[in-house]
Amino acid sequence: MGPSIGGNDFEKYAVAVIIVFGALIIGGLMAASLTLGHRSGFLYALGGATSAWISGNALLLDRPRIYAIFVGIAALMLIASTITLIA
Repeated sequence: MGPSIGGNDFEKYAVAVIIVFGALIIGGLMAASLTLGHRSGFLYALGGATSAWISGNALLLDRPRIYAIFVGIAALMLIASTITLIA
């Protein structure tokens, strides 16, 4: 019999899926911005990716408020990147 998957393992897999798809979305925004020549959209996406990376480090250091702040910053920057592509 193989190893059983406990509740904690599901959380690890869920976090891995969130990270992979989050990276695909951010990378897609960067690629679309570069392709369409939207420099500001690329820079917003890059700032969002950097902010998301910092939030991951804050989570590892058990700083939930800093984590929440940087996730909020990342979300705002990625929304701004999307708006530059639409407008």
